Amino acid sequence: MKIIGLAGWSGAGKTTLIKRLLPCLVARGLSVSTVKHAHHRFDIDHPGKDSYAHREAGAKEVLIVSGERFALMHELRGEAEPDLKRLISLMTPVDFVIVEGFKSAAYPKIEIHRAENGKEFLYPSDERILAVASDQPERIKERPSFDLGDVDTIADFVVAHAAPVSEVLESLSAD
Repeated sequence: MKIIGLAGWSGAGKTTLIKRLLPCLVARGLSVSTVKHAHHRFDIDHPGKDSYAHREAGAKEVLIVSGERFALMHELRGEAEPDLKRLISLMTPVDFVIVEGFKSAAYPKIEIHRAENGKEFLYPSDERILAVASDQPERIKERPSFDLGDVDTIADFVVAHAAPVSEVLESLSAD
């Protein structure tokens, strides 16, 4: 199992790129899972559903299962947000895990950058950013760079440069 992330400021196009990158990797016969960090409160459950009632009644975890999928909801109830190491340990092994967010965590990343956001690049202060995908790739001289629309080349880079999860977990332990 290997890991790489897409990091960047809000509005840079991380999710858009992942939506285009996933089918490209899957078409190559690879299994891929994702981890998405949300900076805001979110809920995948809704009032009126039995699973919501279980959580509201105090369940620490609720596992919903159907013939199509399952989802495990874990209520933190005041506990600290789990770190990337913990979250990865919960996942079923696949060929690649793509992380969206967790930009300050110690794992290999591709920075996603759009000039129109008016934000500075992250890569000068993060040696774990291996490359940059941008709407202006010609501006990047210190790292490999790709046009945001060149999904096949970005997929090639992911396959070639994603790190074994075991190595990343060791470095996350050291931080």
